[in-house]
Amino acid sequence: MQIEMRGIDKSFGGNAVLKSAGFLLDHGEIHALMGENGAGKSTLMKILTGVYTRDAGTVIVDGQEVCYRNPQEAEKAGIVFIHQELNVLFDLTVEENMFLGKEIRNRLGVCDKKAMRAEVRKVLERLGVKISPEQKMSELSVGQQQMIEIAKALMVDAQVLIMDEPTAALTQSETEVLFEVVKNLRKKGVSIVYISHRMEEIFELCDRITVLRDGTYIDTKKIADTDMNDVVKMMIGREIGERYPVRDCKIGKTVFEVKNLTCPGVFQNVSFEVHEGEVLGVAGLMGAGRTEIMQAIFGNMPHVTGTLILDGKEIRNKDPQQAMKNGIGFITEDRKVEGLMLEESIRKNISLANLGRISRKGVLQKKAERDLVQEGIEELHIKCFNQEHECNNLSGGNQQKVVFAKWIYTNPRVLILDEPTRGVDIGAKKEIYTIINELAAKGVAIIMVSSELPEVLGMSDRIMVVREGLVRGVLQKEEANQENIMILATGGSL
Repeated sequence: MQIEMRGIDKSFGGNAVLKSAGFLLDHGEIHALMGENGAGKSTLMKILTGVYTRDAGTVIVDGQEVCYRNPQEAEKAGIVFIHQELNVLFDLTVEENMFLGKEIRNRLGVCDKKAMRAEVRKVLERLGVKISPEQKMSELSVGQQQMIEIAKALMVDAQVLIMDEPTAALTQSETEVLFEVVKNLRKKGVSIVYISHRMEEIFELCDRITVLRDGTYIDTKKIADTDMNDVVKMMIGREIGERYPVRDCKIGKTVFEVKNLTCPGVFQNVSFEVHEGEVLGVAGLMGAGRTEIMQAIFGNMPHVTGTLILDGKEIRNKDPQQAMKNGIGFITEDRKVEGLMLEESIRKNISLANLGRISRKGVLQKKAERDLVQEGIEELHIKCFNQEHECNNLSGGNQQKVVFAKWIYTNPRVLILDEPTRGVDIGAKKEIYTIINELAAKGVAIIMVSSELPEVLGMSDRIMVVREGLVRGVLQKEEANQENIMILATGGSL
């Protein structure tokens, strides 16, 4: 299937998101669609698949002009969009999710569960996924849920697959499986639009790349004819320099110690320390227990034992409110669910975490609130119309900056960052790295969990590797590399 989109315009509330944008997908190719958050990538694909109607422009599929009225029409035509946000019903089983609205029925109109289960097993086996069709979606990890979304798309005889950040929540092994599936689909003539901020994936997997900037088509190039610096320049209109800003920060005394932290069945005897001005990276495969350890430190997990010591004094975090009072901040991995009130303004999101700072005798001081929020917008370069801009309408990178602003102004002594740049474009990533370095320079002790090994290596002073709920080792900067991290993460020893 060949798809051409020409002169596509789309505005929301007077804000032009796409301006004469274009895209050409050839038969049997893996085509990367890249651009900063807010560049219009997902919007362009939603127009193709009938989620949005275009204001102007033409969509041509195999030589015929089309206008799909909804995603179901696009799917019947063989075009399937696997969205970044998971579209699953957690109370239903894997099988029920995969066949929702597409049930196989016998001659009497009754669901043929045996046939459906066999089909689910066949598709999951093709993906190399060991998940039971009878399992509830709520029992699966985020990565497993993502693989089910991909499996759902493979059940349709799709000629075009659109994948929006498909590996954002996958482990390395799951990513490798996905890549094999994608390559096999290409061999069978399926065309794939691959939207990702991970440059390494683009250059490993894709045939061509199209770049959008500010809703406008910039260029299309063969992967073999370009490089990372060229792509970044097309995306942001300038050179970005080093991906990880140089940090010459003095590391001081021990600020925070964790001793024998244990949650039965999840992690055990976790001990480490982090120093003033230090970034302690935390690496490990999905399911290793990294996030659970951080949630426990923040008082957000039951049945936890162990000792927490801040500035030489033992503290108890019975809940997140107590952790905040004790000087610990936590930027969670899922900003849309846990980090932000998406339907509220930037002002409300930042001020609610800082009420003590902008209130006097329990009364909110409006000017203090406006000044604090404006300082956050300017200091973190949040792109918005004003303080009342709804977070739901911000790009992923700007949403993440609002989360950072929220926590920075609480003046944390220790700041936990769980996947701080997930779903964020390369330009915004560097801005976030700069914010992290500035916090470290002010003496904040930072614990950074990340599944992106280049990020862990580029930003950390030391790296703690977790496997199956145990700390398998702590690597000094000079001995830290991808090979050593993976050896420890998979159960080996150095």
